[in-house]
Amino acid sequence: MDILRGAQSSGSGQIIIGLDIGGTKTHGLLLVDGVPAGEAVSGSANVQNVAPAQAAANLAEIFTALGSVPANRVIAGSGGIDTADDADALRALISPHVPGAAVDVIHDTRLILAAGQTPAGIALIAGTGSVAWGLNPTGEEARCGGWGYLLGDEGSAYWMAREAVRHALRRFNLRQQPDELSAALLTACSVTDPEQLIALFHDTGTGRRYWASKASVVFDAATQGSAAGSEIVAAGARHLAGLAADTARLLDISGPVVVGGGLGMYQPLLRDRLRQDLERAGLTGIRFLEQDPVHGVRYLAAQDVQRG
Repeated sequence: MDILRGAQSSGSGQIIIGLDIGGTKTHGLLLVDGVPAGEAVSGSANVQNVAPAQAAANLAEIFTALGSVPANRVIAGSGGIDTADDADALRALISPHVPGAAVDVIHDTRLILAAGQTPAGIALIAGTGSVAWGLNPTGEEARCGGWGYLLGDEGSAYWMAREAVRHALRRFNLRQQPDELSAALLTACSVTDPEQLIALFHDTGTGRRYWASKASVVFDAATQGSAAGSEIVAAGARHLAGLAADTARLLDISGPVVVGGGLGMYQPLLRDRLRQDLERAGLTGIRFLEQDPVHGVRYLAAQDVQRG
């Protein structure tokens, strides 16, 4: 890290650590005077998804990997930051690793918009969970969805897998043989009978992360011609577009829409359907992130410098 060594020796470097805390992983980015000097990835540090002790351990792994650096500031974007108490709880986990640094905790949708390098618009996350957040030119904010997998998260990876389980069980109830999607799901879950999915789904050992990882089964089946898989992907796209459209109406804007999250960035079939549905809803400036959301920290920090 020559950049970092130079900054430390001069004593003038602005050192910022960015964190993108998702449902399945935490991505850390070290910036020195706005230039990336290191990255690290660990498990989720979102206490809505993992126990506080596990979240703390994953954060410790991130900071250790980034090195012992005198950071001036940390900008942490995380799902589940809905109240000041939520932000304070995460800040308390981060602060011991960066003594003396300012720790800003924001909702992870802000990182999406920032990574799209736009000062206003709608950030749409389609990952382990789903949510839309927007900011209009006057500074008004609005958010739709993001209630968590027990209440919503339609169009998310977890939702896709759950819909596949429901599809397999409906066929089983109707005494129909497993179709392409059901058979693929059974194989992916290492079970032989659709009825076994019920116990597996409610097993405490197969939580949100486990089922979110099975979303790929739906996309693979859809790509191979499964009507059921295609219907689930299409329904997910409609739900996601609805979140963005509702946010746009609340803010009286039409875009731009910046799409992030694992599904939004890396599943072409969803991207195609989602673009169509967003355009059908009258939304404009649709773009899909081509860099990890944590890089939005660079944009946020630069905006702060410009504002003085």
